[in-house]
Amino acid sequence: MDNTAEQVILLNGEADNYNGVTVTIKERIDAEVFTERLRASLSHWRETGKKGIWIKLALGFANLVEPAVSEGFRYHHAEPDYLMLVSWISHTRDTIPANASHVVGVGALVLNKETQEILVVQERSGYFKDKNVWKLPTGVVDEGEDICTGVTREVEEETGIIADFVEVLSFRQSHKAFLNQKSDLFFLCALSPRTYEITEQKSEILQAKKKCEEDYLGFSTVETTTGTGKKSFIYCNADYAKSLNSNRGQASASL
Repeated sequence: MDNTAEQVILLNGEADNYNGVTVTIKERIDAEVFTERLRASLSHWRETGKKGIWIKLALGFANLVEPAVSEGFRYHHAEPDYLMLVSWISHTRDTIPANASHVVGVGALVLNKETQEILVVQERSGYFKDKNVWKLPTGVVDEGEDICTGVTREVEEETGIIADFVEVLSFRQSHKAFLNQKSDLFFLCALSPRTYEITEQKSEILQAKKKCEEDYLGFSTVETTTGTGKKSFIYCNADYAKSLNSNRGQASASL
């Protein structure tokens, strides 16, 4: 260790399992003092074989961003209450993982099988604003939230309908779908309603209603079975569903 590193108090860092160190700044520190301590710490970490160095700065420590960047750090990600900077100080290949690359969206096909009604909404904002389009309730899954939980939450928030998750019907992937340039994984889920009184979320939903299947050609049901024999359903265009069910009926009659 060089003399400078020995004379200066090093930054407190928590080592990880990948020869990295995370420094969380918890107390206010002058930018010049921080720079001096950071340089000494970097020298020490290089000598001890550390690789990826992370600096977590809360909102109150924005004055330390510039000195950290001047010492080779770059932005990694930001959350509402902190900014994370990172630097790869080893001469080996940089293996620091990229920030989260995907956003998970959900759509809800809430089908009342007894009345053959589907829950649809009109949105106040977004792509379908003022287009008189009725669509399925959709939303984004929160961090740490399961898909099945997120889709039922979105339905209740937007329409007041409490529903049970049944299954994932399909999913699609798109890229650079949002302002943050993330990729989007969107899961279409089937739900079964437990309540039926609609209460629109006024801030986002212009109208919500239950639309009869005969009027809504987007989806209908075709009963089928999985490989294990469990009853399941295919949701497809109503006309196609009628054709499938008709052909199935004719096949059964010919046996």
